[in-house]
Amino acid sequence: MSYSVEQHVELRRVAEIAAAPDGSWVAVTVQRLDRDRARYVADLWKLPVDGSPAVQLTRGESRDGSPCFRRDGSLAFLSNRQPNDLKPDEEAEQRMQVWLLPQAGGEPHQLTDEPLGVLSFCFARAADRLVALAPVLPGLAADQQRQAASERRKHGPSARRFERQPVRHWDHWLDDGPHGESPHLIVYQVPPAGMAAGRVDLTPQARREFAVEPDFDVTHDGRLIAITRASIGADRCEDTDILLIDADTAAARPVGSGVAVNCQWPRFAPDGRSLCVVRSTRSARHAPRPLLELIDVASGAAVERAAQWDRWPAQPVWSLDGRHVLVSADDRGRTLPFAIDAATGSVRPCVPAQCGGSHANLVALPGGGAACLRSTTLQPPEAFVLDPGFATEPRPLARLSAFTAASWASQDEFEVASSDGTPIQGFLIKPAAAQGRLPLVLWIHGGPITMSADGWHWRWNPLLLVAQGYAVALPNARGSSGFGQAFVQAIWGNVWGDQCYRDLMAVTDALALRPDIDGGRAAAMGGSFGGYMVNWIGTQTDRFRCLVSHAGVVTMAAFTGVTDHPPDWYLEMGGEDPYRDPLRFDRFAPMRHVLQWRTPTLITHGERDYRCPIGEALALFEALQYHRVASELLVFPDENHWIVKPHNIVAWYQAALEFLSKYLRNP
Repeated sequence: MSYSVEQHVELRRVAEIAAAPDGSWVAVTVQRLDRDRARYVADLWKLPVDGSPAVQLTRGESRDGSPCFRRDGSLAFLSNRQPNDLKPDEEAEQRMQVWLLPQAGGEPHQLTDEPLGVLSFCFARAADRLVALAPVLPGLAADQQRQAASERRKHGPSARRFERQPVRHWDHWLDDGPHGESPHLIVYQVPPAGMAAGRVDLTPQARREFAVEPDFDVTHDGRLIAITRASIGADRCEDTDILLIDADTAAARPVGSGVAVNCQWPRFAPDGRSLCVVRSTRSARHAPRPLLELIDVASGAAVERAAQWDRWPAQPVWSLDGRHVLVSADDRGRTLPFAIDAATGSVRPCVPAQCGGSHANLVALPGGGAACLRSTTLQPPEAFVLDPGFATEPRPLARLSAFTAASWASQDEFEVASSDGTPIQGFLIKPAAAQGRLPLVLWIHGGPITMSADGWHWRWNPLLLVAQGYAVALPNARGSSGFGQAFVQAIWGNVWGDQCYRDLMAVTDALALRPDIDGGRAAAMGGSFGGYMVNWIGTQTDRFRCLVSHAGVVTMAAFTGVTDHPPDWYLEMGGEDPYRDPLRFDRFAPMRHVLQWRTPTLITHGERDYRCPIGEALALFEALQYHRVASELLVFPDENHWIVKPHNIVAWYQAALEFLSKYLRNP
C-alpha cells in the first residue's frame, strides 16, 4: 500500500480530550485541512463512553479546540469563529475567545470578548466561575486595548526593549517594553445564559511572570487559583513556583518556591486541600529529576511521592475520589499511564504489562476509570477508555482518523549492546511484505532528553519512508528518557558527541548484520538534537551514503548567545564557560571537525526558529559548499523549529524523500 505525504496531511488529527461531568461521554478536538488545504482547522466531536457512534458537535472553517466542561454539562471551547452577537472587526479571526455549546444542544454562543483574545481557560468544577489567561497591554483600559494594539501593529513603533533574558521564546519575541503584551489572569462569573460577566483582572501588574507557557488550575468551588509563575533565578534561568490567588480578593501567596526550582502542572485535589505539582531542581552537574510533590494548600508544606520510582511523571491529574494522582511517564520506548497513591506514593501501571503504545492527556472518569489519547507507531491518536481497576486493555471509543498501517507496515523492537555493554533499545519499522535487503534510515530523535516511542508523531513520521521501501530505525541512545536517571545523565553536560554517538553506531552495526537490511545503503537523519547528532556523524564517519539534518547545532559556543534561552544552554552544557575557553566548549562542535565531512547532506531549517536559529544552517551550508561536499539547503521563511503548515510539510518530505532516493536507491 502507498502512503503519500498528501495522504498524511489529509488525515484527521485527534488532539485533545475532556470528560463530561457525569462521565458518560468525552469531547475531543479533531483537526483537519480547511477548504483550501492550506491550514488546519478543528472541530469538536462527542464520543460516548459506552462505545456508541461518535457525533460531530461543531463544524466550519474555524479552529475549535481546548474543550472544557461547565458543571451543568455544557461544553466550552476556544474558537476564532466570527462573533454572533457582537460586531466583528477586521482582526477578529486572529483572536481566540471562549464559546459555550449548551448541554441541551443548539448553536454555540460566545462567552468572552477579551480585547486581545484568550490563550487558555478552565471552569471551576462545582461553581459558575471561569478563569482565563489573556494578553493585556500595560497601562490601558480594557475598552482601549483592541484599538491600541491594532494601531501599533499598523503604524508602530516597532521597537523592542529589554532589560534581561530571555528576549525570545520558540518563535516569538518576549517584549517587556511599554508596548509589549503580557498574559494576565482573568476571572469571570458565568450566568446560565449570555456572556460571562463580572470580569476581574487578578494580576493587573503582571509583566513577564506568565510570559512563557504558564499553567493554572482552579479549585472545585472556584475560590482559589494556582498558576505557575516565573522569576529570574540566581543562575539567570527562570525559576517557576506556584502562585495561589484568591479569586474573590486577588490576594496572592507563593508555594513551591526554591533555589533553581521549577514547578509544572499544578492540580488541585478534589477537596481543594492539596495541590500536586511536578517539581525539579536545576544543576549544571546533574540532569533534572522531576518528582511528584503534594503541597498542603493551607501551610505550603510539601511532601514527595514516588521518589524512588526511576521515571519522570508528567501531566498529573487527580482521580475524582482524591486517592490517586494519574500521570503519564516514558518507559522503555512507550509513554504509559500510572497511578500514584496520594497517601503512600506507591506506583501501579494503569494498563497491562503487555500493552504497547503511548498514552497522553489523561482525564479522570467517575468510578475510578480514565480516558486518554492513545497511539502506536502504526496508528494515529484516538480516544480510549481505561476501565476502573486498570486490569484490562484500553478500550477504543472511535476511529476518527480512519487510518492504520498495520496491514502494510511492521514494527520490531530491538536491543543491542553499546560499546560499553549498555543495552540500547529501539524500534525498526519496515514494509510488511518486503523482499530482500532494504536500505536503512537511522532516524535520531530530538531533545536530547526525550525518546523514540511506540507512538504516532505527526512531524517525524517513519511510515512516509517505509511506504517508499525503506527500513527505518528509531534508536533510544544515551540521554533518552524512560530508561532511568543514569541513562539520562549520560547526555548531560558538554558530551553530546560522546557516548550517544557510540550508541548510535552500535545500533547501526547490529542492524547492518540483519539479513533484511542492506548495511551498505544507509542514511541518517534527525531534527533539533537529532540534527546536531547528524551533523556530528557527518564529521566522524563516512559510513552513511547521505544525511538529512534539520535545525541542528553546528557550533556550541556561537550558538550560546543566539538561542532563545541562553542561561539554560549553559546548564545543559554542564556549566562550562564558552567565553573563557571556547575551544574546550566546542570540542564536540561539528564545525570544529568539518574538514572531515564527506557525506552528501540535505540541510533544512525554519527561519522563525529561535530555539536553534537559522544561522546554524547557513554556517553549515557554507562550510560544506566551500569544501565541495554535495549539499542542499531547504529553508521555510514562515516556520519555526518544526515544519507544521500543510503545504510546507509536503514540501519538506518531498525534498527529504528525493534526497534519500538519489543516494540510496542503487545497490
